[in-house]
Amino acid sequence: MKIARGLSKMAVPPDTGAAIRLGEPANIAGEENRAGLFLVVFMRLLAGLWVIQGLVQWGAILLPQEPMFDKVSALHGTAVIFFAIFDLVAAVGLWLAAPWGGVIWLLGAIAQICVALGLPGFFSMFWIAADLVLIVIYFVLTWQAGHAGTMPGLLRRR
Repeated sequence: MKIARGLSKMAVPPDTGAAIRLGEPANIAGEENRAGLFLVVFMRLLAGLWVIQGLVQWGAILLPQEPMFDKVSALHGTAVIFFAIFDLVAAVGLWLAAPWGGVIWLLGAIAQICVALGLPGFFSMFWIAADLVLIVIYFVLTWQAGHAGTMPGLLRRR
């Protein structure tokens, strides 16, 4: 009897409190996991966008039309190298739906906003608006995924 009780307690994984619970069985029909599923899908779509951005920066480094680093300022060259590395690292973290991926992506998005404001012509002003919208969507989805089991009212259907 003691062994059977001990095994049944061990079979239930502890609730880690994480918004995204990897390794737990998915219950897509349940509202509790739907918000987490939306967050993971959003993070994967965002990862694809950030891979493209990172590859564009690597294209500027490896396949320039003319020598790039001879004609641009040191700040501009540093920004190209920073985003070539940072965007791909953020994309990997987002694709894995790891908490550090969201943090790295947020830092990269904020850096894009700062660079767009500080280095005219590096990023278009469209990226400021796009980054702000993506950040708001990310926070809303993360909040909903974290509070999916406790949300009353319109956001939670029974």
